[in-house]
Amino acid sequence: MIRVTFLGTAAARPTVRRNVSSIAVQRGGDVFLFDCGEGTQRQMMRYATGFALNEIFITHLHADHFLGITGLLRTMSLQDRTEPLHIYGPPGSCDTLQDVVGLGVGRVSFPLTIQDLKINERVSHNEYDILAFRVNHGKEAVGYALIEHDRPGRFNVNLAHDLGIPEGPLWGKLHSGQNIELNGQVIKATEIVGDPRPGRVIVYTGDTRPTDSVIEVATGANLLIHEATFGEEASERAHNTYHSTARGAASLALKASVGRLYLTHISARYSDDPSLLEQEAREVYPEAVIARDGMVLEIPHNDHNGKCSDLEV
Repeated sequence: MIRVTFLGTAAARPTVRRNVSSIAVQRGGDVFLFDCGEGTQRQMMRYATGFALNEIFITHLHADHFLGITGLLRTMSLQDRTEPLHIYGPPGSCDTLQDVVGLGVGRVSFPLTIQDLKINERVSHNEYDILAFRVNHGKEAVGYALIEHDRPGRFNVNLAHDLGIPEGPLWGKLHSGQNIELNGQVIKATEIVGDPRPGRVIVYTGDTRPTDSVIEVATGANLLIHEATFGEEASERAHNTYHSTARGAASLALKASVGRLYLTHISARYSDDPSLLEQEAREVYPEAVIARDGMVLEIPHNDHNGKCSDLEV
């Protein structure tokens, strides 16, 4: 299961009900953040994500997306953390992020690496990658996509028994795609194991106008988390400030045929009642949802329908 927790869903500044941008993602034993706005550490305590992070991915260097790093690292250090932490940012961000850590935190108790990523560069893990892709925000900015590797196909246990294949190493070889020989007969892995099962894809845009590069990455994704700073009455302002309207984000999601759309980075003018944004989005993409702080999503494997579910916190 992949679990997504919205820690902050406000644009630019916190409001009474919404903190600024941050999303926690848990996949197996790995936990990481997309963005880390001011006050993220408190949101992590409030919504019980824990501090056992492996990585932090910053989309761009606007304060509401990275100022929370200072407090979070300080708290981790005071808790005597020893595990390494990696911070990634968009092209050209490394020096600024290092200054934030050096001036605001000082010495930490654990190994810390900071790296900026090129467009289309991947951070590789055993079973998935994090891809940095181009967005349109008027400065160096990226979105991130969690892209799982394909999983092996289903193993036909009944057929294996019918063919007299003993459980153990031979099953393991077949499941890994290797043919075997049994009693002078070659048994092909493709006879026992089904086609590879596609992995899940989660896309987070950060701040951006609707843009084709998001469609390219998000096509067929299980979940798209797209900013929706403004409503249509402020569409000119959205364009001039390199942001999206809810309708614009929904139109993009429709073109990309995503499984689910959750909208975040909500302007303070809609914070108390985002129903206007949700209505505008749903006119285009009927299942669009305005995310709120503390909302948790779980995304099952694609062979379990791949539909994410909302969990109340």
